[in-house]
Amino acid sequence: MSLEEKLLNDFKSLPDDKKVEVIDFVEFLRAKSRKLESMMDEVIDENLDALNELAK
Repeated sequence: MSLEEKLLNDFKSLPDDKKVEVIDFVEFLRAKSRKLESMMDEVIDENLDALNELAK
């Protein structure tokens, strides 16, 4: 059984209020990932000249 199948099977067996919690958690993880990516983009943009010098 794949991870996706296990997750889906487990999800289906949950009551609706717990399904909402799972969905909220997934959205939290996505937002956290987007925030980290945004922070890294900002660091790169702010230090692009220095990073290019280091790359030489």
